Amino acid sequence: MSGPLHPLAAKIRSVPDFPKPGIIFRDITTLLKDSASLRSAVDALAEHYTGARVQKVACVESRGFILGAALALRLNAGFVPLRKKGKLPAAAIREEYSLEYGTDAMEVHSDAIARGERVLLHDDLLATGGTMSAATKLVDRLGASVVGISFLIELSFLHGRERLRGYDVFSVIQYEAE
Repeated sequence: MSGPLHPLAAKIRSVPDFPKPGIIFRDITTLLKDSASLRSAVDALAEHYTGARVQKVACVESRGFILGAALALRLNAGFVPLRKKGKLPAAAIREEYSLEYGTDAMEVHSDAIARGERVLLHDDLLATGGTMSAATKLVDRLGASVVGISFLIELSFLHGRERLRGYDVFSVIQYEAE
């Protein structure tokens, strides 16, 4: 079940005017501190990709790591961190992407994902889709296949899913309006 009525939505704290006025921040720490809710979130994500033969779960820094590592274990897959530029110690490839005010970049170790591997991308939240679009480009450049893109939360009103057309995009909880 997905949508704002999903039982896990009640475990997410809404923080108004953070990080700036007019924004409602969806804080997952209140879900994470409850073991039953944490397990339910991982179960919901893993259930959607059971049978997809996922070999690696590549997760966006940093909140994506939290559920992503547990998801990788549940799917019997390896875990790959997608990091902010300059944070990886070995040879890496970089993908720059646009933000509302400027640009950013993410990197992955060049040897983290092998050509032909089946990769599930994960992050905690889908907003405009720019970060995850960059992640798909990194996986493509390594010659692997994106078998899906998962999120705990989707802010549907920002239409981020449109930037990820052609991929199996799954979110557990969807917010239709701010």
